[in-house]
Amino acid sequence: MLKLFLLSIILWNPTGIFPQKGIDFDNKILLKELQKVIGATQPERREIQIPEALALPGSIRGKFFELQEPATNQHKKYIYIGRVNGCRQGGCSNSAGTADTETPEYFDYLIIFSPVLSVEQVKIYNYQASHGQEVTNKGWLKQFQGYDGSRQLTVGKSIDAISGATISAFGITNDIQEKTRLLKQIVEAKN
Repeated sequence: MLKLFLLSIILWNPTGIFPQKGIDFDNKILLKELQKVIGATQPERREIQIPEALALPGSIRGKFFELQEPATNQHKKYIYIGRVNGCRQGGCSNSAGTADTETPEYFDYLIIFSPVLSVEQVKIYNYQASHGQEVTNKGWLKQFQGYDGSRQLTVGKSIDAISGATISAFGITNDIQEKTRLLKQIVEAKN
């Protein structure tokens, strides 16, 4: 009976990946990464609310946070924890407006921004897609360090292309570019 049940799941979902759930903002890998970055066992995250004037409907799949070491309130950094949709068998869906149930392939990642709003680090911590895992490589992700939103990022020119991971490379590059510019607008609007 169990074999029949598993077979029906595989036939219903040939990728072997179950439908998306919401982003896990308390994922163990994510929390360990935040601890390393801030150098504290309990980094304090405060969610940054996005002004309605800046948020396009369906364009944001994640959250922005301010990150501080709780004892001193120093080392203020910003982080974005979000999701990029990828391809599935039979087609691709990278639109931010696509419903979560339409595509089971995605990855969750975080961007760590310096106090001056440039990218310090990018980490993919939950890769749930059948193709394109090469984008999780730390060496490839280092290309985004120092990006401050002032220039255009182009896969194949300013960002290395990856054969076999084209959709993932374009997806994360576009999302990093968009979220960096959005964070600058949010911080400017707060001041």
